[in-house]
Amino acid sequence: MMRYCSTRAGAPGRSFRDALFSGYAPDGGMFMPENIPKLSAETLSTWRSLSYQQLLCEICCLYIPEQEIPRAHLQELIARALSSFSVPDAVRLVHLKDSLSILELFHGETLAFKDLAMTCTAQFLQYFLRRDGKRATILVGTSGDTGGSAIRSVLGLSEVDIVVVFPRGRVTRVQERQMTTSAADNVHVFAADGTSDDIDVALRKLFADPELVRRHGLMSLNSVNWSRILVQTAHFLFAFLRLGGGEGDPRAELEVLVPTGGAGNITAGCIMKMMGIPLRLVAMVNANDILHRAVQSADFSMTDAVKQTLAPAIDIQDPYNMERVFWLLSGRDGVMVKRLMEEFQETHRLTLPAALHQQLCEVLSSGSVSDDGILETMRRCWQDNHYLICPHTAVGVWRHYHCPVTPGEHRCCIATASPAKFQEAVHRAGLTLDLPEAVLALDALESRYEVLERSDDWESRLRRHIESIGSARERRDQGK
Repeated sequence: MMRYCSTRAGAPGRSFRDALFSGYAPDGGMFMPENIPKLSAETLSTWRSLSYQQLLCEICCLYIPEQEIPRAHLQELIARALSSFSVPDAVRLVHLKDSLSILELFHGETLAFKDLAMTCTAQFLQYFLRRDGKRATILVGTSGDTGGSAIRSVLGLSEVDIVVVFPRGRVTRVQERQMTTSAADNVHVFAADGTSDDIDVALRKLFADPELVRRHGLMSLNSVNWSRILVQTAHFLFAFLRLGGGEGDPRAELEVLVPTGGAGNITAGCIMKMMGIPLRLVAMVNANDILHRAVQSADFSMTDAVKQTLAPAIDIQDPYNMERVFWLLSGRDGVMVKRLMEEFQETHRLTLPAALHQQLCEVLSSGSVSDDGILETMRRCWQDNHYLICPHTAVGVWRHYHCPVTPGEHRCCIATASPAKFQEAVHRAGLTLDLPEAVLALDALESRYEVLERSDDWESRLRRHIESIGSARERRDQGK
């Protein structure tokens, strides 16, 4: 039966439910499966005709034991999660000029790829909470899209309260309105005067308090949560089965361009590669280029400040999911990973060991794109294809225009969000777009959120709020 452990050598033998509800592991690490199953050529041949939803179910069945969620229930949960998407199979593959395909992952309610994993994860949560008669408090830090997606995924779930913290002035208007206009009683939103990396520091401290976590069922829906990574592995399998090996060569590689912030999608791609799928992964970043420097020169170090760019959801200097990648590439050496990540958290600087850097370079390529490069790519994609892309997707597509594919090769770019969420970038590129009704409707809604000033003790403010949520729950329960 599949079990889970921490990337820092602790917490072995945990269940999927344990990993789902824990956020960070007790030792500060991140949960990963204790073994990675391999997919045979025969299995891939059988799965080639499956829909995205069917593939997702097959992958989840490998990592969620039947004893925890029976297959029939898992199918129902996934179907319910994806029922609100605006295209029939939740995702859509678009073929553009010069052997470039775009995998559109933004057809959920908040127009971002995170809706796919978030809605599924929320269904898994509800399944366990209702079965066990429990409640949970979800604590989420966001650089843009995660917050709105997490809020939408838990609306109407009486077993859950959600606390979302976003960096004030560092997200787009649409992203902010998607987070701050919910009137639901179980939604609590904070705007912090800092960066998403600053927010993560305070949240890590809260998750490191075992008594707080226990009393309030505190958990994360960031891609710290293993369930988010699990669902995202299906993106890469779906793309490969549609675009990778043809009938003549079923193992032919597929190159995937991945706009990268917290590195959740890249981690999912690495896992799928280790499952036997021949992928060439390219992590594409904006001016916040820590991951690019790590690949190019083993320099996994933060710079003095997060740079604000036209692709704000990946304005991240701590791509925290790389801890999972380092663990995988090091042969699951949790002791080494613990030492490396504690050094990084303390000093914000790290030189990767030579053997680990070599492994990283064998699995990943990388690139970094300026704002000018983003705008240039958005314009060219429109000129060549009459196809409008968001600035994050442009970070990936930039690679296509600067490193053309050779004849016969296949290349796919992960499209992480609708351009409707990034109107300023679209206009700066000299392009226009028709806004969806759901985006236009946001302006008529009232905002509701609290501010975390830079001078505040964010950890204490959030702790008090989480305590007050718990007290209010107890009063409601006593009044029933």
